[in-house]
Amino acid sequence: MSQGYARLAGALYLIIAFAGGFAILYVPSALNLPGDPAATFTNIARQRGLFHAGLVGDLVMICAEVLLSVMLYFMFRPVNATLSLAASYARLMMVAVMAAMLFFHAGSLALADGAVPLGSFTEAQRIELAGLMRYIHDSGVWIWQIFFCLHLLLLGTLVMSSGLYPRLLGAGLILGGTGYLFDSVQMFALPDSMLLTAIKVALLLIVTLAEIGFALWLLLRGPRLRNQA
Repeated sequence: MSQGYARLAGALYLIIAFAGGFAILYVPSALNLPGDPAATFTNIARQRGLFHAGLVGDLVMICAEVLLSVMLYFMFRPVNATLSLAASYARLMMVAVMAAMLFFHAGSLALADGAVPLGSFTEAQRIELAGLMRYIHDSGVWIWQIFFCLHLLLLGTLVMSSGLYPRLLGAGLILGGTGYLFDSVQMFALPDSMLLTAIKVALLLIVTLAEIGFALWLLLRGPRLRNQA
């Protein structure tokens, strides 16, 4: 694999990090008021530009994820074609769930705006239904994190066995990647478990450092030559 190809993959990682951080972390924290859908949609109406910018961030992230999934497949196909294909499919399944979540996002906004003709519903009922749509949208995170965990387990295995990248990065992807699974389990079944919270925070910190390290390695150095492994 050429150095230029590796740098492009690293750049896509960074695009995903910035676009995802903006769309998934910053925008919801600025607009959402937990437990108060009416106030949330009032915030969205007042800051419609920020809401739309968040949607653009989602789309940029999703497109970059598709491209990166294909690139990672070709990068690691010489190492193990089966595992590389499985890792690519797992990441693309994550992307498919992310894309499906946007339908509920759009539906909640249409309901809150009154754009959907529901004459038998009061305004309060439309807001409640819009809040349900947003809850379903947010619950999609629990699903895509499972596919992402599978992807990271496979990618970490490929990194460790390739001899082209530091084995420590692969180990970080494998160990830390399970943090996404812990987060899904906790949010779905055991939201009050302090033990799971501590475990997932530690694991997610590890995988964040590993993913950033892998992205920077691709961007700044690229794969090792075989005689350097």
